[in-house]
Amino acid sequence: MLSNRHRNSILAGTAGLLLGFSALTTQAEDFELDTLVITPSRTPTEAAKVGSTVEIIERKEIEEQSLPLVQDYLNQLPGLNLSPNGGPGNTTTLIMRGLRGQYVKTLFEGIEISEVTGPTVQSAYGHILSGSIGRIEVLKGPQSTLYGSDAMAGVVNLSTLGGIPQGIEHGIHVEGGSRKTGFGNYTLTGGFDRGEFGLSLSGFTTDGFSMASSGVEDDGYTNLTGTFSGRYEISDDLAVFASGLLLNGSTETDDGYPIADSPANSTFRQAAGRVGAEFSLFDGQLNNTVSAQISDTARESTSGFGSTSTFDGLRYKLDYLGSLEISPELTLNFGADWERQTALTASVDKSVSMGGGWIDAIYSPFDALTLTAGLRHDEHSTFGGHTSWRTTGSYEFASTGTRFHSSVGTGYRAPSLYELYAPFYGNIDLKPESSIGFDIGVEQRFLDDRLVADLTFFMIDVDNFIGYDPVTFQNIQTDGVVKTRGVEASFAIAATDWLDLHGAYTYTKATQTDGLREVRIPKHDIALGATIRPAERWEIGATAKIALDTVDGYVDGPRSELNDYVLLNAKIAYKPNKNTELYLRGENLLDQNYEVVQGYGTPGFGVFAGFRAKFAP
Repeated sequence: MLSNRHRNSILAGTAGLLLGFSALTTQAEDFELDTLVITPSRTPTEAAKVGSTVEIIERKEIEEQSLPLVQDYLNQLPGLNLSPNGGPGNTTTLIMRGLRGQYVKTLFEGIEISEVTGPTVQSAYGHILSGSIGRIEVLKGPQSTLYGSDAMAGVVNLSTLGGIPQGIEHGIHVEGGSRKTGFGNYTLTGGFDRGEFGLSLSGFTTDGFSMASSGVEDDGYTNLTGTFSGRYEISDDLAVFASGLLLNGSTETDDGYPIADSPANSTFRQAAGRVGAEFSLFDGQLNNTVSAQISDTARESTSGFGSTSTFDGLRYKLDYLGSLEISPELTLNFGADWERQTALTASVDKSVSMGGGWIDAIYSPFDALTLTAGLRHDEHSTFGGHTSWRTTGSYEFASTGTRFHSSVGTGYRAPSLYELYAPFYGNIDLKPESSIGFDIGVEQRFLDDRLVADLTFFMIDVDNFIGYDPVTFQNIQTDGVVKTRGVEASFAIAATDWLDLHGAYTYTKATQTDGLREVRIPKHDIALGATIRPAERWEIGATAKIALDTVDGYVDGPRSELNDYVLLNAKIAYKPNKNTELYLRGENLLDQNYEVVQGYGTPGFGVFAGFRAKFAP
């Protein structure tokens, strides 16, 4: 565990990096200013005009690091932490701005992939491979106005089609290394005048490490994932699209209390798909998207004593999105959706449905200023209606490269099927959790836009928190609200034509309704990265993740301080040509012994060698 003196030294050093890079004056390539994002308004929008905070991970960065799991990339972003209960395939909780995974909506090519059978509805991040992912957008802050329930903290949007070149292209990526780990991915993509498509097949296997930090028996994992996505323009005014996901994971686990080595294991399967059409009316002034999707999950868990539990979940959803250009300054986005969730387990065999409608106005009276205001109302088959709202603003001073951005809004989370109907614990009288959140920040560009820095303050309060009181689920209202407060600072710089640097620092203070500190959230979280191109065909990349002052413990019990840690990863790559790469990468190079969840193991030092190639027929 690091002393306060060491923590302060690390924090001071990071602050120096964040401020010092603004003095760099070497020549470099410009950052793109016209990057488009989809998640903040559900329609393509220039990132520089978005009031909400949005982070983007492009295909180039995914390929540069060559990490096998999506969670490995998310864990580097400001305001995000992931807490896996052991290795790949185990329960992994995404925490965004101090709020847990049930408050974050995850989309894969527009498909909601969260599992509906757990105590709370959240996505199985421990199983999501990065092989098919071309772009990740992370939208922070209350987003229920656009996305409905479970988007109180934000939205993660995973897409596969980003950056597909014209023509047919094959891609191969293989890797092997420590802990008898192997990863393979094959992709087939095609880009044409009227459409594009992508197919991907990924496999991952590892002997792993002990799920229990005190264990000596390795717990292995295997995963086979296939994805498909495509879009075709039938005419200038009509296009159709489809996407699909098929995932199969098998995990060796441990159990008991305290957790210890055992022959326990689990399997997870998810089959999901979405089809739809886009069409425009009135000479393109009104654009429409209609879609239908389905997600089917099956989870089976076998304890060390041989007892088996099954959890089958199903979600159907219909969705409509419209965008109407009233004038060059004013656009109205609006939509409606309906979904039905079903859980079939040993203790729950129930369904709920919910539907809602929303409208969001985007007003830009002049180029530097963009304002939005939105309203949504939902109806739930069990708890009834709920209304949410959101406003955002972005203003840029072009002469100084300064942009102020802010958002404020409300959110809600519908009770899960387990919280409503579980024997002994369930409560059909639960109300949805509700929240109000606010953020305000400033983005500054320097050196002809080669350096971009951002500083953002955020806060979220959650009311009607659902917890045990004393045995059944209840809305906990008497002791206060769940509160998160924090600051996110980040920078990215193209320092020279051979050096790129980026970094982020997040301070988070999160408390539960009783005032106790929230667990598994570092008070200070630092992420640093560098990419160096020392010679033609060579590239070296390194990232560091530093977590300081983290606690863990029972929901309403005492807290124990977890060890601080510094995780250093690096990769060196040689490219014989622009479409081929040979690389060697290392994880946890300092061989840190640490925990992110008390009692659960984490990986030690590892080395992996890989090969990547793209080719056209």
